[in-house]
Amino acid sequence: MEKIFLDKERITIDELVAIARDGVPVAFSPAGETRVRRTGELIDKWVKEKRVIYGITTGFGALCNVTISEADTRTLQENILMSHAAGVGNPLPEEVVRAMMAIRVHDLSLGYSGCRMGTVRHLLTFLNRGLTPVVPEKGSVGASGDLAPTAHVGLVLIGKGEAVYNGERMSGGAALERVGLKPLRLEAGEGLALINGTQVMTAIGVLVVRDAVRLCKLADIACAMSLEVLMGSNSEFDPRIQQVRPHPGQIAAAHNLLRLTADSEIIAAHKGCARVQDAYTLRCSPQIHGATKDAVSHARKVIDIEINSSTTNPLIFADTEEFRLGGNFHGQPVAMAADYLSMGLAELGSVSERRIERMVNPQLSDLPAFLVRDGGLNSGFMIAQYAAAALVSENKVLAHPACVDSIPTSANKEDHVSMGTIAIRQTREILDNAEHVIGIEMLCAAQACDLLTEKQPLKAGMGTRTAYQVIRQKIPRLDRDRELYKDIETMVAILRSGDITDAVEAAIGEIRCCGAS
Repeated sequence: MEKIFLDKERITIDELVAIARDGVPVAFSPAGETRVRRTGELIDKWVKEKRVIYGITTGFGALCNVTISEADTRTLQENILMSHAAGVGNPLPEEVVRAMMAIRVHDLSLGYSGCRMGTVRHLLTFLNRGLTPVVPEKGSVGASGDLAPTAHVGLVLIGKGEAVYNGERMSGGAALERVGLKPLRLEAGEGLALINGTQVMTAIGVLVVRDAVRLCKLADIACAMSLEVLMGSNSEFDPRIQQVRPHPGQIAAAHNLLRLTADSEIIAAHKGCARVQDAYTLRCSPQIHGATKDAVSHARKVIDIEINSSTTNPLIFADTEEFRLGGNFHGQPVAMAADYLSMGLAELGSVSERRIERMVNPQLSDLPAFLVRDGGLNSGFMIAQYAAAALVSENKVLAHPACVDSIPTSANKEDHVSMGTIAIRQTREILDNAEHVIGIEMLCAAQACDLLTEKQPLKAGMGTRTAYQVIRQKIPRLDRDRELYKDIETMVAILRSGDITDAVEAAIGEIRCCGAS
């Protein structure tokens, strides 16, 4: 991909993922520079006129009534970074920090924040040279923006804090020197412009939404594989059933499952058998998976709006030489979307674990106990189901909505906060857990396919057969017990690589995720 201009009117989730994960270079156009410069010049004018402007010539939060002299405006901006950099916990992944810097540059480029081009150029250099500030993951309440984590990025701009460069963690000053930059001397309004916004929760949201789309597709593939080995029917995916309850996600899931199992000799072999209906985890899979697809679609729409918004305060309107104090930094839209998405992803894991149980439990299938020959001597996939159950239970705890909580901050000036960054961090954990559960389901389904077809050599559907072949290129059949965690790790790596979805889509066409495709 060619360089991405971060000052254009709209950026996309895919572009941000490319910057965050693939290191695609970024750039800034003369038009964006003009917008930034115009706003900076206006702030300089207001400071000289001794205008009272929140965060530029006043203190912050509950200290907004304290007026700051022109002589102290620079000190004020440096102080806000040092005092607000109070994050704790493990560092955010580098890809998250790269995404948040890119979103911040785009916000600054819109010309509504008090920032100078020198500051923007430093951030562009960070992205292009691979300098990543160390940002603790905890400490944001998701209103007044992600103040604590974003302040840690700002520290590196002024030669403080810490950063990672070429895999080495070092002081911010040393990192700047490595890439040929000098510490910035921030002008009026710049410290606030760097930290006041929803960039951290939104950056995590960008990556989670992208991965959730992939996981929705993988869940459909896993379900189709399980359906076949559990001797299920694909008649419940008939389009007429979906048309009388036309939720977009349900329609997409049923369409996927029907194509994944098309021409399956396994399903055809037991048509007309005594079983009247399949269990809910199979029969209702379009309804269950579909509801998650709709949650992903909603979250994607929210994140798409957020990455193309200005979420700082105050907002500068240079065309009319006015400013307005508002609350675009409040993370409630992202928080609620994250909590909704968390529930959807948790349910993908929950229904997947129940299909795993049906495969390993001989009372619920015609398969050998725990999917292994010589049971007793071998335990097979017994404990793999335990692991899936543990992850599903953990997700139930993590899926408690974060946005329904609020603790007032800043001497009760900020008396309702979103906890949006906590919400999306929980979503990320749930996604990781659900990936492992679906990976275990695919391992079990591939093993069950081996056991089933050795008795009667029948072909699976084109989509499920393709997924099976990708798995077996890396993970052999389990004939006797071995260290199962290695298989699970390999399976999850295959899921994340995109190899299964790419191969299946090449075989049967696009796997739909409704509006989130």
